[in-house]
Amino acid sequence: MNHKKKFNHLTRSSAHRKAMLANMAVSLIMHKRISTTVAKAKALKMYVEPLITKSKNDNTNSRRVVFSYLKQKEAIVELFGEIAPKIINRPGGYTRILKTGNRIGDNAEMCIIELVDYNTTYTVAKSVETKKPRTRRSSKKSVEAPKAEEVATETVAEETK
Repeated sequence: MNHKKKFNHLTRSSAHRKAMLANMAVSLIMHKRISTTVAKAKALKMYVEPLITKSKNDNTNSRRVVFSYLKQKEAIVELFGEIAPKIINRPGGYTRILKTGNRIGDNAEMCIIELVDYNTTYTVAKSVETKKPRTRRSSKKSVEAPKAEEVATETVAEETK
C-alpha cells in the first residue's frame, strides 16, 4: 500500500537517493540544463526548488543549510553568486521539464530539466523586436532628389546668364 507516500523513492535506498539527487542538483546548478528520465526530473524538481528559494536570502545560515544538501562549494558559489540574483523577483517555478521522447534501450520516458531564466530560446525571442513588413509602394522620401528636367533647366539658365 502507498498510504502517505510523499515522494518517489526511485527504487533506491535513502542514502543512494539522497546522493543521487544531490549530484543531479549540482549538475543542474553548474550546467543549467541536464537530460534525465521524467521520474528523476520530477524528484529533482522537488529537491532543488526549495534550495533555490533558500539562496534568495544570502547569509551564512542559508549557505550552510544549502551546503548540507549539496556538499560542493563550487555549486554553492554558483547558486548564490550567479543564479540567485537572476531569480530574486521570481516567486517560484525555477525549473522547467521538457519531455524529449523515449530512450532507445529501455523505452524510458526522457526529458530535459533546466533552469527557467537560462533558456536563451525563450528569453532572446521576447527581446528581439519584429521589423515592420515592407510594402510594395515606395514611400515619399523626406529629401527628394531633383528631377532631370529641373536640373536641365537650371543648367540652361546658368549658361544664358
